[in-house]
Amino acid sequence: MKNAKHLFFLRVLLLVGLIAAWHLLVKWAVLPAFFFGEPVLVWQRVWQWFASGEIYPHLLTTITETLLAFVLGSSLGLLGGLWLALNPTASSLLEPYVKALNSMPRVILAPIFAVWFGLGIWSKVALGVTIVFFIVFFNVYQGVKEVSPVVLANARMLGANARQLLRTVYLPSATSWVFSSLHTSVGLAFVGVVVGEYLGSARGIGYLILQAEGVFDINTVYAGILVLTVLALMLDGLVGLLERTVYRWRATPTAATSGVA
Repeated sequence: MKNAKHLFFLRVLLLVGLIAAWHLLVKWAVLPAFFFGEPVLVWQRVWQWFASGEIYPHLLTTITETLLAFVLGSSLGLLGGLWLALNPTASSLLEPYVKALNSMPRVILAPIFAVWFGLGIWSKVALGVTIVFFIVFFNVYQGVKEVSPVVLANARMLGANARQLLRTVYLPSATSWVFSSLHTSVGLAFVGVVVGEYLGSARGIGYLILQAEGVFDINTVYAGILVLTVLALMLDGLVGLLERTVYRWRATPTAATSGVA
C-alpha cells in the first residue's frame, strides 16, 4: 500500500512538473503561445464548457458513439475470432482476406459510411467498429490458436464435449488476450469516432475541436483533447475493473478446482 501511494504521488508530481514546464516555457516565450497554447487558458476553456453546460450535448454524443463502437466491435471481434479459430477449414479459406481487410486504412471508409448511414451517429459508430473489431479479433484468434494441445487432449480424455471445451479451455486461454485487446481498443474507439466527427457532423467533441481549428483557437483544441483523454482513461478504468473482477472469479477455489465436467 505504501509503495502504491508513493507511486501515485510520483505520477502526480510528474504531471504537475510537465504542466509547470509548459506554462513557464510559454510565458518566457521559449514556445510561441499561438502554436502551443497556454495551460491556464486551456483549463479555463474546459471549466467554461462544463460551467455553462455547452459541452454536455457534444459529450453525450461522443460517449454514445464510442460506447456503441466499443461494445459492438468487441463483441463481433470476440465471436469472429472464436469462430474462425475453431474452424480450421474456414480459417484456411478466410484468413488472407481478413488480413487484407485489416491492412486497409480504415479512415478512407469514413466518406463511404457517411453515404451509407448519413451524418448521424451510425456513420461514426461504423468507423469505430471497423477499428475495434480487428484488434479484438486477432487477439482472440491468436489466443485460441495457442491453446496447449496437451490440455485439449487431457480434457477430451476426461469426456469434455465441444461446449465444455469452449467454456473451460478455449475461453480461459483467450481471456488475457481479450483484455489486452480491450485496453488497446478503448483509445482507438475514440479515434474512429472523432475522425468520423471531423469528416461530417454537427455535434461531438471532434466537432468542437474542428470548429476551434477553423479559427486557430489552439487552446480550445487542447481543451477538447484533454476531455477526450480523460474520457478514454475513464473507459479504460472500467475495462480494468471488469478485468480484475473476472480474474478474481477465476482465482476462487471453486473455479480453480471445478475441472472440465
